[in-house]
Amino acid sequence: MTPDVLFDVVIGVIGGAVRVGAPFLFVSLGECITEKAGRINLGLEGVLVFSAMAGFAGAYWSGSPWIGVLAAGASGALLALLHGLACSLTRVNDIAMGIAIMLLGAGLAFYLGKPLIQPQAPQIPSIFLGEWSTSPTVRAALSINALFPFGIVLAIVMAWAFANTRWGLVIRMVGDSADAARAQGTSVTAVRVAATVAGGFIAGLGGASLSLYYPGSWNEGLSSGQGLIAVALVIFARWRPLNCLWAALLFGGAGAIGPALQSAGIGGGYYLFAALPYALTLLILVVTCSPARTLKGAPMELGMSR
Repeated sequence: MTPDVLFDVVIGVIGGAVRVGAPFLFVSLGECITEKAGRINLGLEGVLVFSAMAGFAGAYWSGSPWIGVLAAGASGALLALLHGLACSLTRVNDIAMGIAIMLLGAGLAFYLGKPLIQPQAPQIPSIFLGEWSTSPTVRAALSINALFPFGIVLAIVMAWAFANTRWGLVIRMVGDSADAARAQGTSVTAVRVAATVAGGFIAGLGGASLSLYYPGSWNEGLSSGQGLIAVALVIFARWRPLNCLWAALLFGGAGAIGPALQSAGIGGGYYLFAALPYALTLLILVVTCSPARTLKGAPMELGMSR
């Protein structure tokens, strides 16, 4: 591999980390705020697929990608609201309800989205960071999803708010000790439902990134399990929003290695590299899910920390 080819591959992986990592970032931030309040939402895979379909439909029918982004966020919040309200009932298990929401979201998306498989919708605009280069590969690799900077700002704001604001303290208190929150006069149910809905809206932005940017179309296999991977990513990030950003870039970079090598004319092992995000998820779960390590940073109301 020549130095020029190696440079193109490295730039391709960096650009791909942002491009592929954008859905991971939004979904993991959404799950982070949900789990901070002491609730697990395994239905984020269904939320991601449904919001991707809704975002594509909104952009297609309105002619504006930003209407599509809002539709994706709203649809994610709607499914999350159903999850939050159902889990507030007695004898309803978060995990079982999350699986039901996952199946419901995917089923609705597949049924309602069939007319949308062929059409093309307006795309989220790109931010071009590669204008300095004459290489088409570098210029294409450094075209950044316009939603991604918002994700970075959101991660910073969430990290600051959890540490320095009253609502951040309330969310963390509800996640660490529901009894203490009730003793302070806080409605645990209201806080958890609100955090779940906010998490669903943020995760919905990840769905918009899929259908309106990369790969930029709607089809039934769009998410490829990214919603479930993001749940593992939150554990890896130790429930810290800024760590979710770095973890999303790590997963995005792992997923971008294969396409970056292929764009440089190196096709061997493409499918092996395509499996890297899933292998990385399995490795993270094996390494982090021992009792001694999982407790660190976990909200105490989560079942994994009891």
